Amino acid sequence: MGNRRRATERGKKTKPAVIGGMIAVVVGGAGFGVYAVYGGGAAADDQGSTASDAKPVKSGPLSAAEVRSTATAFLTAWQGGDVTTAAAATDDTPAARTLLTGYGKEAYIKDVTLTAGKRSGDSVPFSVKGTVSYKGLTKPLAYESELTVVRRAKDGKPLVGWQSSVVHPDLADGDRLVTGESGTPPIKAEDRDGGELSTAKYPSLGTVLDGLREKYGKTAGGKAGIELRVIRADSKAAEGSEDAAGSDKAAAGKNPDKTLLELSKGTPGTVRTTLSPDLQAAAEREVAKKSKASAVLIRPSSGEILAVANSGHGFNTAFQGSLAPGSTMKVVTASLLIDKGLASVNKEHPCPKYSTYGGWKFQNDDKFEIKGGTFKASFARSCNTAFISQAKKLSDDDLTKQAQQVFGLGMNNWAIGVPTFDGSVPVQSDAQMAASLIGQGGVRMNPLNMASVVATAKTGTFKQPYLVAPTVDKRTLAKGSRSLSASTQSQLRELLQYTAAAGTAAEAMAGLGPDFGAKTGSAEVDGQKKPNGWFTAWKGDLAGAGVVQQGGHGGETAGPIVAALLKAGS
Repeated sequence: MGNRRRATERGKKTKPAVIGGMIAVVVGGAGFGVYAVYGGGAAADDQGSTASDAKPVKSGPLSAAEVRSTATAFLTAWQGGDVTTAAAATDDTPAARTLLTGYGKEAYIKDVTLTAGKRSGDSVPFSVKGTVSYKGLTKPLAYESELTVVRRAKDGKPLVGWQSSVVHPDLADGDRLVTGESGTPPIKAEDRDGGELSTAKYPSLGTVLDGLREKYGKTAGGKAGIELRVIRADSKAAEGSEDAAGSDKAAAGKNPDKTLLELSKGTPGTVRTTLSPDLQAAAEREVAKKSKASAVLIRPSSGEILAVANSGHGFNTAFQGSLAPGSTMKVVTASLLIDKGLASVNKEHPCPKYSTYGGWKFQNDDKFEIKGGTFKASFARSCNTAFISQAKKLSDDDLTKQAQQVFGLGMNNWAIGVPTFDGSVPVQSDAQMAASLIGQGGVRMNPLNMASVVATAKTGTFKQPYLVAPTVDKRTLAKGSRSLSASTQSQLRELLQYTAAAGTAAEAMAGLGPDFGAKTGSAEVDGQKKPNGWFTAWKGDLAGAGVVQQGGHGGETAGPIVAALLKAGS
């Protein structure tokens, strides 16, 4: 990549205009001012060298001049429609050529003006203005992007480090920009009361609305408009791969295609969701109080999703996140221990300072211990060693089976109406198996999964959450192969109620009882100074869960968010 030799450029050679740290790249009328860079810059002629005049390979940090000249050469060529030269100024010529060619021929973007901003280290931000023209329809386009200059190892040449996001910030590698009749007609998504759902009113619903359109646009009765869209790399692979149960798994690992500009409006079809307008508004307000916060609220008796919100709007962590759930996973583990007779609510249960398994030494927060305490006391204090100490009595696949069969997790078969990650509880051994018991190791969840877990504990039977009623498209919802036994459910509810009343969740849940239950969690993540804070709880016929990444203890961070939603829905 980047080895293709270019023909010698001819004509007058001029230096780029640099004004106050700004690189000017200007197009006017039918022509454009070319500010090419020669003599060691990114657009320098690299022909004519011989072994006798070979120079040492340059290394080390890039100079400000190298960054500016490389950026100018790339932007000048791109702006002027010289795809070959622009692509050759990057470290991945084939990929750059493909996307830059499609910019004009697939996205129909013309009259492009690129204006570089002030350099920051090896990066140069730039603004893009152009026109999208398609079959007589024309609309202006404007956005901001950024490029980063790198040094090629083999010869030290500065080049633009190629990523698709250079062309547009919403592009991931392999994505395309395409203008035309949208393959999927628009939709009008409605809340449970018939009100329209929009990002103007509910900012964090962007990915949800995109997902609803992608799944239901072709069947909701709408007509496609003309749009500039981001077409995701795996869109074609995902089409038609949904199984007979109507699973959304084909799209679970990707963001939906995205509309960037609408040249002509289509006629939207209508899709009714289960979202509550009041609770969705409350969820938006609550997550906005924390950075990297996500929350979900569902109805345990039916599985209806009442609210979903993320403080970051680029990725739906609440539905698609894959994070270690920490001690909230002890809800599942406690049910397993009770089922197997390894724990009982009011029986004495060990909670030492340390417990070793598989070569790892586990400890409790602040190395506390409970001498002569019950399992209920250990659960309410979130004693890690109370669970680790039982690992030697379990098979490697016991937790996996419990999660799948009773709580419906990790089966990759949820069909809520938009893409989801359905949790993962892999079979592990030794220390990793023990770590899984306390929500670490290979266990991965998101707020939707953990809201479902506490809902199952409340009702005794897993009911798959859903955002769109299964009757709309005759989906078959996922089911667990067995319910909690009456004894296990009763004890599990008692554990959660005691934790909400007198344990680590008591402060957040104050005033919400007596028909309530909760569990806190904190999940350590390599490279983070603070753990991710988790909280899952129910009150009446409401169940919710939340996570605040890098927030600290769950009772103090995610707890107030979930508790506020439970209170708002009461």
